[in-house]
Amino acid sequence: MHRPLAIDDLYLLALPGDPALAPGGERVVYTLTTQDAELDRAESALWEVRADGGAPRPLTRGPADLAPRWSPDGATLAFLRAGRIHLLPADGGEAVPLTDRDAGVPVWSPDGARIAFAAPADRPDPDAPVQVDRLGYKADGHGLLGNVPTALFVVDVATGETTRITDSVRHGVHRAGQPAWSPEGTRLAFPASVGDRADVTGALVACVTDLDGVDLRVLGNTEGVTASVGWFPDGEALLVVGQDTVRAGHLNLVRQPLDGSSGTVLTAALDRNVMPGMPGYPGALPQFTGKDAGGLLFCARDRGVTRLYRLGDAGIAEVPLPAGTGVAACSVAAGTGRAAVLVADATRFAEIELLDLATDRTTRLTRHTADSLPGVDLPEITEREFTISDGTRVHGFLIRDPAAPPGGPLLVDVHGGPHNAWAPHADSVHLYHHELAARGWTILALNIRGSDGYGEAFYTAALGAWGEGDERDVLEPVQALVDEGLADPDRIALTGYSYGGYLTCWLSARSRVFRVAVPGGVVTDLVSMAGTSDVGQDLIDSEIGPRDRLAALSPLTHADAVRVPTLILHGEADDRCPVGQAEQWFHALRSRGVPVRLVRYPGGDHMFLLTGRPSHRADYSRRLVGWVTEHLGGDRD
Repeated sequence: MHRPLAIDDLYLLALPGDPALAPGGERVVYTLTTQDAELDRAESALWEVRADGGAPRPLTRGPADLAPRWSPDGATLAFLRAGRIHLLPADGGEAVPLTDRDAGVPVWSPDGARIAFAAPADRPDPDAPVQVDRLGYKADGHGLLGNVPTALFVVDVATGETTRITDSVRHGVHRAGQPAWSPEGTRLAFPASVGDRADVTGALVACVTDLDGVDLRVLGNTEGVTASVGWFPDGEALLVVGQDTVRAGHLNLVRQPLDGSSGTVLTAALDRNVMPGMPGYPGALPQFTGKDAGGLLFCARDRGVTRLYRLGDAGIAEVPLPAGTGVAACSVAAGTGRAAVLVADATRFAEIELLDLATDRTTRLTRHTADSLPGVDLPEITEREFTISDGTRVHGFLIRDPAAPPGGPLLVDVHGGPHNAWAPHADSVHLYHHELAARGWTILALNIRGSDGYGEAFYTAALGAWGEGDERDVLEPVQALVDEGLADPDRIALTGYSYGGYLTCWLSARSRVFRVAVPGGVVTDLVSMAGTSDVGQDLIDSEIGPRDRLAALSPLTHADAVRVPTLILHGEADDRCPVGQAEQWFHALRSRGVPVRLVRYPGGDHMFLLTGRPSHRADYSRRLVGWVTEHLGGDRD
């Protein structure tokens, strides 16, 4: 018997991620994340599936195994277990620790003798006073960092001896990112925050160093942003994902010569944002498909979907995956003609597929969605496009049961970022969508101006005009659905997380369309946000501009106009949008007599909806559903 997905199905989900294709192209190792209800935590183990078929099987028991990476000869897997690098023989056996310190993603040297990684340089005493003299002294999900820099390290695989490569005093490197080995294995390239003012400007530069750190050079533009660094196969240039200035805008692929001359933008004609991949922003590092520079795979977002592209002699072309398929990760085995891709679509949260690079055909290797949720039907997702009064076209998605009668309650959900985007894919995070759709609600997920995947002009269209510039992108589509008879004008709810929380607060003050509001991970006061968020300096400089605009664009300034019952949901340990933002909104509404409730999730950082305690994630959805149905009801209560 079939049934809709329920909130408590969170505990049944098995989600694959981070595939690593063996050098010979015959095996894929990946992470599988599940939820332990008794211990109230997410757990991750390594699994393996063969490229020629067969059932996937577990390689490790977890519970905190991540980032599998094959040695060049395919004989050993390096991975992170509870933050430390471990080694696992590919032909079976027990994993053994290689490092006794926290480490970043392991990166093998070409000869397999060493592994490079980025990690905090020291382990500060958690009970000691924290001294800071630079911005960037805290990070969401990691807490207070103080003055401890992030450095590059190299560990010898045979002996476990670890050598620190970069130094904040000698090199001025304060935050080193994931390294990449040169083809001959004698140099490392990496992105970094370098210099006395980089914490203020937000600049991230491309660096190259030898293995003793004596010859460390900064290449290319020193006033831009370098998100990731790799090497061209001939070792004569770096492959950079970045932009030429610190700004809100697209990332591009850039060929950066080692001689220090200006780099060449390789993706300027695409007008899409290159996606190197990070939590909540699916994508993959660009990878060459062979031993030369003849073919390169990379990810970029288009109309809400992260897609796979190929750059070759003929230019840029999208890899023609099945319609509606999004790519969340990719691993190429150079020279084999194969890649392992992590995909999602309307019927699957995430699965591993094998991509034949010669034919562009894919073979499904895993079926974790169907296996973990037998008999569960996911809601129908319909694309819509609305023309706004100024001529802007806004794309979005309707989620609803086709059997539900028109004229029912509507939930409008605003995404975060503000430059993220909704995708037409099965959603394992916003489980309240499924619950409400099963109750006869319609959910409208809009990619308003500022969203990624519609060109850089659209991406930057709300800069300096948060709320003012994009509010009509929500209000006018809602009115269109009311005019069509699809939504009941007296039963319209508004929610959103992060920037979506900001716009939920803003619109609840600026409009009478919405009868109930549920802002999460909120931003309400840009003045205090500027100095308390872990990215406050960059956020205000790149998104708002002149500081005399902060008060005018803050929902808190307009709180007198709020009348709707409001439920505020916020992580207690959120350093991106600090919990004080929620406290200020709660105080402003409560003191004015507005029905309001504040829920704080202990230990929850800004990403707790993705990676936090399963009980908190389920509670978030249950509270949202309870609040909107209490005030507006549902057609199938």
